[in-house]
Amino acid sequence: MEGSEHTSAESLARHVGGALMATGSDHAWKDLLVQVFAHRPVEPGLLVPAVPEPLITWVLSGTAVVEERELDSEWEAHRVGPGDLFLTASELPYELRWRAEGEEPFSVMHTHVGVPLLRRAWRELSGREGEPPGLREVSGINDPALSGLLDSLRRELAAPQRPSPLLVQGLAQALAVRLIRDYADDQSTAAAPRGGLPALKLRRVVASMAERLDQDFDLARSARVAGLSEFHFSRAFKQSTGYAPSRYFIRMRIETARRLLRESNRSVIEIGMEVGYSSPGHFSQLFRREVGLTPSQYRDHA
Repeated sequence: MEGSEHTSAESLARHVGGALMATGSDHAWKDLLVQVFAHRPVEPGLLVPAVPEPLITWVLSGTAVVEERELDSEWEAHRVGPGDLFLTASELPYELRWRAEGEEPFSVMHTHVGVPLLRRAWRELSGREGEPPGLREVSGINDPALSGLLDSLRRELAAPQRPSPLLVQGLAQALAVRLIRDYADDQSTAAAPRGGLPALKLRRVVASMAERLDQDFDLARSARVAGLSEFHFSRAFKQSTGYAPSRYFIRMRIETARRLLRESNRSVIEIGMEVGYSSPGHFSQLFRREVGLTPSQYRDHA
């Protein structure tokens, strides 16, 4: 769903830009989702939804300055090249932008590691039941052990013959063990109670918001969709997403505007009206506050 800040691993490809060059999709890849992307040289800004599965982004070719930030925080820059990687395990969306350097295409491989596989690795290594600890997030590092496993997955994905389920599943298990051993965060537990809205209710509320981006935010309507009072809904929604419902709604509007600016030739005025801003000046001012560029500047860089 366009505009959502939560999605599945399978649907994340729609949000990250670039061309999907290869993906592992048959039964051999049941514990992993592996995708190869050829990215555009310059990306002025993407809102990347949170997904349940940890994501390893591994640079295959090209060098680039990649910047990332949690919503409304400062940008953090990393210069990366082939073999460098990012490990993302956040339950919240984040923003991402990059600028490639040199002539070589900037391409990456995404590897989503299945949560059930991580649970099995945790039980085997710790001898304990229950949920594994959360994983530490890292950005722009080089890890030869992980890179070796990822390269084997890449070669199996690119091979002309059908992938070997035995080999892929063995690599997936080794990858899960390496993540638990080297990146488990002993200070956090995935099972720690967070409160907030159940996932099904959150999806319904976000879908309801997305259907009405051209209208004023209606707190009472969203609360009814969740089956809560406005007070309890607002509190639970912020626990689930980190943002007040009205602030989240603005982020959804701006992300939809970003997509339309990148993917259509419609005028800035038309796009602003589609996401609920009848005043071009107000839309431009708000867009610049959220993105750092005016809508026209964003389109020129996209």
